[in-house]
Amino acid sequence: MRTTEQATTTLNPNDHLRSLFLLDPALAFLNHGSFGACPHPVFEEYQQWQREFERSPVENHARKFADLMRTAREDLGRFINADPLDLVFVANATVGVHIVARSLELGPGDEVLTTDHEYGACDRMWEFLRRKHGFVLNRVEIPVPVTTQPDIVQRVVEGMNDQTKVLFISHITSPTALTLPVEELCQIARERGIITLIDGAHSIGQIDLDFQKINPDFFTSNLHKWLCAPKGSAFLYARQEMQKLLHPLVVSWGWEPEDEGDSEFIDHHEYQGTREAAPALATGAAINFQREHDWPSVRERCHELVVKARSELSTRFGFIALSPNSPEWFVQMCAFLLPEHVDGHLLQQRLFDEYRVEIPVFDWNGKQIIRISIQGYNTQDDLERLFQGIAEILPELASEAM
Repeated sequence: MRTTEQATTTLNPNDHLRSLFLLDPALAFLNHGSFGACPHPVFEEYQQWQREFERSPVENHARKFADLMRTAREDLGRFINADPLDLVFVANATVGVHIVARSLELGPGDEVLTTDHEYGACDRMWEFLRRKHGFVLNRVEIPVPVTTQPDIVQRVVEGMNDQTKVLFISHITSPTALTLPVEELCQIARERGIITLIDGAHSIGQIDLDFQKINPDFFTSNLHKWLCAPKGSAFLYARQEMQKLLHPLVVSWGWEPEDEGDSEFIDHHEYQGTREAAPALATGAAINFQREHDWPSVRERCHELVVKARSELSTRFGFIALSPNSPEWFVQMCAFLLPEHVDGHLLQQRLFDEYRVEIPVFDWNGKQIIRISIQGYNTQDDLERLFQGIAEILPELASEAM
């Protein structure tokens, strides 16, 4: 491993947050977007719930489970301005997408409208279902760099037709890190009788959510990413009028239960056999952690670091930013097209092996994209190590490519 010079920087308020996370202190972790990172207090709450369930398994799984999950849904509902009866905890956002997509009765003559910026696992799911059921999967092309939000709306709306039954779109795209105008698109789709399913895997914790304003039919998000909850924690929102469309992925005791629960939606999807409840029950701790540490200010500082990284990567190294420099497009994640001569995956591997910098590279539409994620534990020193690594590796990659 190469030695790196420690950059001299002014102490900033993010410095103290680093010690509150379980991350390897030797790692410049610039990939919060992939799996998140959990702070000590939240992880301790999670482990405490695990121990509590082990201490008295029957009492907690059989008698207390529904009440405990109800409290967790209420905490989450207050945070995102949603009725707790419209929420159910799931293992991850991909599961949430599956619950909806596999419930909808789509076939020949129907169309699912999406974009070419969607998360790969969900894109594969739609392709699997298309082959099985024979509907049309229409991927709207959104060229990068993007220009304006109205242009995105226009491109998606132009893709709608009389056969369009579902609009599936990301709130914040995963490979390209772009915030899309889902509120306006949900309204337009509703007016046209099109069901909306929003993949908000990167939304909660990174941007403020108000479900009374977004007003989607279905929305799913990971809590383990930007809210910093434990892994295995996510939610599915279903508008009350649409809940009757959904079928459980696993039929268990929640199907036609002996005792009437909070709602059929929750009965069908919350209890599908013995499951780990601790991640969901730590949701309140994650919300409190961010509240106690003034997370709106943390997000602002993170955005400032992303803007600095954006400027350096663009002007110094020729990486092409995918959007205008505005919080309308990005908050804590930003993505760049790599120069064609750069082997992005080799760059990624060498940054990790030689500089202990964790940053992802994606293959997307025949191009290679590098994406930077900044969370409250990141500082300018992490960026300086990234810049140093790129500055030393790029010339070597260029000479090897000749």
